[in-house]
Amino acid sequence: MPVFADLHGGYRTGALRPSDVVAETYRRIKERGDDGVWITLRQEADVQADLARLDPALPLYGVPFAVKDNIDVAGMPTTAACPAFAYRPGRTAPLVERLLAAGALLVGKTNLDQFATGLSGSRSPYGACESPLVPGLISGGSSSGSAVAVAAGLVPFAIGTDTAGSGRVPAALTGTVGLKPSRGLVPSLGILPACASLDCASVFAASVGDALAVLRLIAGPHPDDPWSRALPLGRPGSGPRRVGVPRAAGFHGDGPAEAAFAGVVERLEQLGHTTVPVDLAPFLAAGSLLYEGPWVAERLAGVGDFVRRHPHDLHPVTREVLSTGEGVSGVDVFRGLRRLQELRAAVAPVWAEIDALMVPTVPTTFTLAEMAEDPVGRNSVLGHYTTFANLLDLAAVAVPGGLTTSGRPHGVTFLAPAGADGLLAGLAAGFTGERLDGPAEVPYEPPAVSGTAEAEAGGRVVLAVVGAHRTGQPLHPHLAALGAVCAGLTRTAPVYRMYDLGDRPGLVREAGGGTVEVELHELAPAALGELLVTIPAPLGLGTLELADGRRVHGFLCESYAVASARDITAYASWPAYLAARHA
Repeated sequence: MPVFADLHGGYRTGALRPSDVVAETYRRIKERGDDGVWITLRQEADVQADLARLDPALPLYGVPFAVKDNIDVAGMPTTAACPAFAYRPGRTAPLVERLLAAGALLVGKTNLDQFATGLSGSRSPYGACESPLVPGLISGGSSSGSAVAVAAGLVPFAIGTDTAGSGRVPAALTGTVGLKPSRGLVPSLGILPACASLDCASVFAASVGDALAVLRLIAGPHPDDPWSRALPLGRPGSGPRRVGVPRAAGFHGDGPAEAAFAGVVERLEQLGHTTVPVDLAPFLAAGSLLYEGPWVAERLAGVGDFVRRHPHDLHPVTREVLSTGEGVSGVDVFRGLRRLQELRAAVAPVWAEIDALMVPTVPTTFTLAEMAEDPVGRNSVLGHYTTFANLLDLAAVAVPGGLTTSGRPHGVTFLAPAGADGLLAGLAAGFTGERLDGPAEVPYEPPAVSGTAEAEAGGRVVLAVVGAHRTGQPLHPHLAALGAVCAGLTRTAPVYRMYDLGDRPGLVREAGGGTVEVELHELAPAALGELLVTIPAPLGLGTLELADGRRVHGFLCESYAVASARDITAYASWPAYLAARHA
């Protein structure tokens, strides 16, 4: 299956037709037969009908994709790989809405380790996925079906989730790219909680560039999601970095995997990066808290009532793992939180010495038969280098690292603190030999609201959004479809008044005004022009002054239209006003 650039290039020249791509997708799925990838597959005719309604100018026009079956899609069952648990949601997860608004075509929902509890891909009544790379090898989990759908060339990208490594372990075992965003960067609303405080969506793709393109479209906070937060993506750069590597990496006796990782470190140095030995002890200690500490109770919190009522409807290993959460006390929770805070403090100084950390994604690999012999113990082995990421608030990108001398896949993961997603994408792309779109050299900066000069230096402009185009609001999909990327929240200078125009706010510059919250987005100048012609009077685009003195493009309202409108400046933000109005 061609990657995004090949697809869109083929569509533009006529060498490919989107309808033929859809038909080829279904032909390949049929050809593979019962491979354990799909739980619910949509009818080809329905996907073709979706295609016929799309604007060819959309950024993901005609790109098929799949979604892990613990993510809600209205009208389709969400099973979490437990048939007795299945329900039909009335609302689609915002991250899926954003992909559909961008022109992507949903093919179906994929298999997973039941309730997203497991890293092997073999804990599902819908079958165990097998890696397309080695017969009999596990695919990794819990996002097993999503990873295999990409690795087998069924879809160009797929959405998974990642709480303990579910977006990275399958990437290593299937030879795909697994991008785990900063926690909260992508809304988790509509994702069945596995461990709500740690959950995040993940992206599987054949290349870092494709994964990053998807992330750009699904990133941004959602007002109904208490776990989402405004974080910058950062920009990918290709210059030399200080990359931490384990001072003493463990491979559980897998000599070929150890040799493969040594080769990866050497390759990293040949690319011009400086490797820095890092003591992983505090990282690994944090990771052990996920299953040996109180967070296993948070896993039970999401589905505990069902588990207690239907114990025999669960996969035996899933039941065994979740049952341990029953014994966690309130005291245990606070002890665990304190221990995690101590480990976060121990890890913090490391980031002053390195820009990113590189680890083996998994220490070793297992066949389906080997996994069945010790499903819990070997699951723990698979998560050795992954379980600490979300507990320590790190972003990650997992990429293939070639094959070991024993013929098994080897992968590595690049990690850095939340907000460094762009840096990691650039580092991972350079490692795999990709060249990402956009400026080659942009240094990473700590999380902060993007500035006008910086955005324009990258060929993009900054737009301040007040109301209906904000993330989670009715017109946001239009903005996302233009390729806009959220760059955080800020406030205007204290010279504006906000009025209720019914379905949207009107912002007017007036003497004696106040400050109003705005959401910043970066987008291409051409996209800004496309947006302009869709804005109905009395609204329009003008120059908006921010509290820090910067001037950006923004939505403004003509003064005549607010003569009889309600002044809502005191609420200071449109979402806050809506919440009060509907209370």
